[in-house]
Amino acid sequence: MPSAYKLLQIALAVFGALCLLLYPLAVFWPSGWAWHAGAPYQSDYFMMIVGLYATLGVFLINAARNPKANLSLIWFAVWSSVVHAAIMAAQSFGSEHNMGHQMGHLWGDVPALLLVAVILSVLVLSSGVRLPASVG
Repeated sequence: MPSAYKLLQIALAVFGALCLLLYPLAVFWPSGWAWHAGAPYQSDYFMMIVGLYATLGVFLINAARNPKANLSLIWFAVWSSVVHAAIMAAQSFGSEHNMGHQMGHLWGDVPALLLVAVILSVLVLSSGVRLPASVG
């Protein structure tokens, strides 16, 4: 069985790659990943999110080489995923005009974000990777 550190490296690379696949996920499963009707490119908002997650994906893949040197990025990925999932879960119930359309997110991106947060948290904590004690 690989060490927790090696599993953390693998998870960072896998989650980074998945961030890069947000656009194709929205094409193949729009009710679980896109928050608008029509093709993914038809929403300026969605394309902005694709850009942000693609950037995060590249940085997570890079962080896989040396997780200890990238702990703040890893914790950002954890906590931003939790916040993003919580907001999307609340918004999936939405107002009357979009009731039902957004419920697919409770089975798509909401659990995916929470899974990323849990896995990265557990692996960071179990790997023993810590920031050096501050001097002062």
